[in-house]
Amino acid sequence: MTSFKTRILRARDSFWFLPALLGVAALIVAQTLVMLDRYLDGTALGSWGFLLYRVGASGSRDILGAIGGSMLAVAATSFSITISVLATASSTYGPRLVRNFMSDRGNQFVLGIFGSTFLYSLMVLRSIRSDTDAATFVPDIAVNVAVLLAVVDVAVLVYFIHHIADSIQVSTLSARVRGELVAVTDALYPKELPDEATGARTLPATALAVGSDASGFVVGVDEKALIVAARKAGSVVEMHVRAGSHVIEGERIASVTGNASDAMAKQIRGAVVLGDTRTPNQDIEFAVQQLTEMAVRAMSPSTNDPYTARNALAELALGMVPLAMRPALLLGRNDADGHYRLTIARPSVPELIDQVFDAIRQYGLGNPPAVIAAVDLARRIGTATIHEEIRLAVVRQLTALRSAFGGGDAHPIDVDTVCKHIDEATSAISAKA
Repeated sequence: MTSFKTRILRARDSFWFLPALLGVAALIVAQTLVMLDRYLDGTALGSWGFLLYRVGASGSRDILGAIGGSMLAVAATSFSITISVLATASSTYGPRLVRNFMSDRGNQFVLGIFGSTFLYSLMVLRSIRSDTDAATFVPDIAVNVAVLLAVVDVAVLVYFIHHIADSIQVSTLSARVRGELVAVTDALYPKELPDEATGARTLPATALAVGSDASGFVVGVDEKALIVAARKAGSVVEMHVRAGSHVIEGERIASVTGNASDAMAKQIRGAVVLGDTRTPNQDIEFAVQQLTEMAVRAMSPSTNDPYTARNALAELALGMVPLAMRPALLLGRNDADGHYRLTIARPSVPELIDQVFDAIRQYGLGNPPAVIAAVDLARRIGTATIHEEIRLAVVRQLTALRSAFGGGDAHPIDVDTVCKHIDEATSAISAKA
């Protein structure tokens, strides 16, 4: 259930992809420059000759050996630093955030350029022939390019130290996750509903159930492909899973009426992409959960970092508040001819609100500053939304939060302060009704 395009996209986001490309590029450049040196061997370069620094076969071997050996050592050190950062981020902010480091283009480029310089030096080194060999050959152009690469690598090392120190900061981590949340919000809940969107229809119980042919997390659903397939077959499809759902082999993922052939079932399975882990590409719940987890972990007694929690909740507002202002989501889809073809699955905004505030209420009551930040998040969502059901969901969560915090073991002053914020937020939301 994984298309070739999906495999390419998944490989592009993996940690090894960019370093592998740079390594292949280094091999090609090395061989090309060595061939150019052979072509120009013995040719007078005229006024351009001063650009080449010629040190002979022995000197070239020493230079390339020093560059290759040092770059391999620097690459190993960089790997060690990255692994240390991954361990720190995993234990402090949550293991799901490790994916952000693995997919970081800066880290991939740094490790790739160090490894590429080593491969380049090794390939050029093997082409050198000294006076004791059958024919003397020194690729002066390739050796000089290796020196330039070494200079570039020094600058890349300085960049890497700065980048890795910056990437571990809470503000950088939360901003990156917030960017993913904003992107998936715009993709799944657009400001303007698509022309093919319409009210959802539920298929009858007699509809053919389509089971999954594999197990894993749903990381994406190709809705356009489903509409095209349903149109060609004259069918109507209702999806029972969405990005983020976990399915077991044989479990129902969709229902279909009309032409419910094996070919149609195969196309439905092909449009549902499964993976071993969740990603925020189409999974808005996962993006919300990442920021919620940062806030919850910061509220734990072992961490006790209310400022990190407040920062995570503030970033969460940048995704949740615009989401609450979007038009009501229509889960039905028509084809180009206006015929109903697909019922999609999406989490509702009240569902997302419940996930956030249920976690805050369960794990954050011992941290009044973080609870106040959560109340501020609720107020911003409730006063900005244009939908009554979202407003009611926020008020319900504020009422539950007030009841839970007031009945806890917090200091009376903290109880009064938090309850005052909750009452003010509730009043502000009610005034917008």
